[in-house]
Amino acid sequence: MFLTPPDTRGGWRALAVRIVLVLLLALIFVLLTGLIDDGVGVTGSSLFTQPRFPLANALPALLLAGVLLAASRRALFSFGLAFVFEGLIYGVNRLKVANLGTPLLPDDFRMIGQLRKGGMHVLAGYLPHSPWPYLAMLLALGLIVATWRLEPPLVPRHCGGQRLVAGGVLAIALISMLSGLSAWGKLYNGRVLWLEPWSARVTTNHSGLVSSLMMFHLQYGGGHRKPDRAAAIQLIARSTPALLQTMQQAAPAGELPDIVVVQSESFFDPTIMRGYEHSDFAPNLRRLAAHGISGKLHVPTFGGGTIRTEFEVLTGLSLRYFDHLQFPYLQMSHKSLPSLLRTLEAHGYRTLALHGNDPSFWNRTTAFKAIGFDRFVSQSSFPAHAPDDGKYMADSAMTDEIMVQLKDTGPPQFIFAISIEAHGPYDVEPANPAERNAIPVPDGITGRDKLELQTYLYHLKHADAELGRLVAWLAQRQRPSLVLFYGDHLPALSNSYRVTGFVDGGDMLSQAGIWLLVDPHGKGKPEHEDAAAWLLPGQLLAQAGIHDDPYFALTQLVGPRLATLTAAPGAPPPDEDSGLKQLDDAMAGVDQLRMSGKLEKLLPKAAAKPASAIAHRLNSLPLPAAATAY
Repeated sequence: MFLTPPDTRGGWRALAVRIVLVLLLALIFVLLTGLIDDGVGVTGSSLFTQPRFPLANALPALLLAGVLLAASRRALFSFGLAFVFEGLIYGVNRLKVANLGTPLLPDDFRMIGQLRKGGMHVLAGYLPHSPWPYLAMLLALGLIVATWRLEPPLVPRHCGGQRLVAGGVLAIALISMLSGLSAWGKLYNGRVLWLEPWSARVTTNHSGLVSSLMMFHLQYGGGHRKPDRAAAIQLIARSTPALLQTMQQAAPAGELPDIVVVQSESFFDPTIMRGYEHSDFAPNLRRLAAHGISGKLHVPTFGGGTIRTEFEVLTGLSLRYFDHLQFPYLQMSHKSLPSLLRTLEAHGYRTLALHGNDPSFWNRTTAFKAIGFDRFVSQSSFPAHAPDDGKYMADSAMTDEIMVQLKDTGPPQFIFAISIEAHGPYDVEPANPAERNAIPVPDGITGRDKLELQTYLYHLKHADAELGRLVAWLAQRQRPSLVLFYGDHLPALSNSYRVTGFVDGGDMLSQAGIWLLVDPHGKGKPEHEDAAAWLLPGQLLAQAGIHDDPYFALTQLVGPRLATLTAAPGAPPPDEDSGLKQLDDAMAGVDQLRMSGKLEKLLPKAAAKPASAIAHRLNSLPLPAAATAY
């Protein structure tokens, strides 16, 4: 049997046999990696034509196999276990591509820490429903265990010192690679392999998944883009006259409005899909747009990654200018961030976040404290009888809680409500299957895709109905109010999008969502304005009559030209003329200086400050106990 340990008295011949065996297993490992990878440069034939692609793609797992071999002395066990780990990463990547349209990125691995913080409940729904992948995994693990028990050691036990040295060297190499040591950039870069900085999808399709992960990790994982202070100062100097004019506008007479922001899970306008051009799944949205501001909303994510859009809306910062922040709430190191909440607080607002899910998921408890919320009402603070619809809490329960939290007396209130009913996956039976089954679908969408599209639209109709109910209730109150409603991203209905296509001819990653800002008392004329998520806080403050924040005034001045540059990761970048690029670079400098706390002294000051003493006294009143208070 060829795996029988060579006779230690065989000298060089025995050593050669061991080396050949390990090299043969390494070659097989590289070929198998090429079989499970979709990269055009990683296929088996590329090993002989362009070997750098398949070898670079398999190298991290080969280093892991070497460490395992040094520790276990069993070759088949070591290479097999390393291949199972690699195969698991490829399996997760396929799930992400199927649901979100983009491959894995290095920061996706931060989600591992969310599994014990309510994330498993959300993420488990995306796992395969067929038993075959799990049976295959169990079979692979069974073979690994059998190999461990039955495979004879490749080298004798007394070689422990040599194995320790070899294993230590390989482990150091692997750890240095995973930690992003810059020396590995000599292999994992766009000159040696293939890197499209604007698209992980294109990079993965050519260079392979593992190489793509390594390149994005090494090229962008550790770098904070240095702010262009000179460009930022020039932009502020050119804008100062207009900013001062804006900031000197008189505040409206009377009390400031209560503000309710509804971040509606996966909400978008289905009329952008072919086959639904003349549909009307959101009649309340259309009715309210007749006396409000509405339009397309460009967001920095697709199918998931809610906190990317949420972060932009709450801070006014564009994630376009922070390449390293894939999941901002999970990567934040700031104890305090500049935000919309800080401006509202200066004007006496009480601020509340409201979400019917685990507060620790996405690290919201910590993030909301840093952003400036007074309180966070999460799932455990909702009534015990709050209804679910499908897998998650119904939007009607969210509306009910907004009504409970809004008071008729006291300081102005800001409520940021995050819905969850329409969260995917969309294969969970809703509360009313007959209503879901009656929803028509475009030709060509069948089977599971049809069921998922119908389930999503069922939840979307509920979100629209709750928008109508909320605005109608606010219209009956004596206090002035504003409602900002928007979708955080398009739902992950990738197969349906591929069948129907979109009216504008673009792909799913380039599609915009929708937003609405309305006065429930019917004051206002219809305005159409396309925006980006990071522009919404400036719009909201302007409508509320708060003009004295120079940063948000600046976003309203220059932002509309930059709105369309906001797009989901992986979407092709829009054409940029030189003037637009200069403006974009200057705004990047502004946002980076704001994040670092160095912007305020560069901005012009308002002629008068809000009554901060009164605001402080109002905010010092006792808070209700049935929520997280900071």
